[in-house]
Amino acid sequence: MQGLYAIYRKEIGHYFVSPIAYAVVGVYAFICAGVFNFSLGQAVQQAAQMEMQGGGAPIDLPGLVLQGYFMFIATLLLFVVPMLTMSVFAEERKRGTIELLMTSPVTETQIVLGKFFGSLTFLAAMLLPTVVPIIFMYFFSQPHFRVTIVLGSYLGALLIGGSLMAIGTFISSLTENQIIAAVLTFVLFLLLWIIEIITPSGTSATASTVFNYLSVVRPFQDFVRGVIDTTSIVYYFSLMGFFVFLTVRSVDSMRWRRA
Repeated sequence: MQGLYAIYRKEIGHYFVSPIAYAVVGVYAFICAGVFNFSLGQAVQQAAQMEMQGGGAPIDLPGLVLQGYFMFIATLLLFVVPMLTMSVFAEERKRGTIELLMTSPVTETQIVLGKFFGSLTFLAAMLLPTVVPIIFMYFFSQPHFRVTIVLGSYLGALLIGGSLMAIGTFISSLTENQIIAAVLTFVLFLLLWIIEIITPSGTSATASTVFNYLSVVRPFQDFVRGVIDTTSIVYYFSLMGFFVFLTVRSVDSMRWRRA
């Protein structure tokens, strides 16, 4: 555990000492706040128009705003995570510091888990400022929306973000070029994101079910609607576990190649 904590602390320091990390958090929070403000304005305008027309069933405007907001948060991770994970191992390999890491008294599993948990902690810190507009809307909306929906949505954001982090960490362990790692990570993210859409129409029912299950966005939509399904949780943890395992094997192969 000491070796894992040492790697984790090193990774946290790498993120939070760098001014680029703070710039990423600031830009991410600023963009999310801007989208939230725009969505809220559109919702208020829509409510005003419906009131002037004097008809129609009441609409859960706070719920609609939150759904759109969290879907945007998750979509933005599609572009941000490759930039965060591209240097996890690629930079170590390029600078030659991977040699020191391989000869240190830590196991491959401790190295990978330390780096993964460090990235996941930074992801949580990046999501934290996005709760500010939600708190504002909670106190000024009538009736108040359910807090459990917000908590479930953030749980889903952490799970989908963690899954993308695991994939990006694995790809970063395969190359020393950060640009290649970022591009490959984004391409794989995009395929998992839209796999449900690009499934051929003539695909068999079994294959279609498998493709739909591989979609990373479909389970997240359940979280955004306030539905916490154990199947979705198992899916994300399985995805994280699978790519963490592949990363351990990749790091292990690096050690043997240098032996």
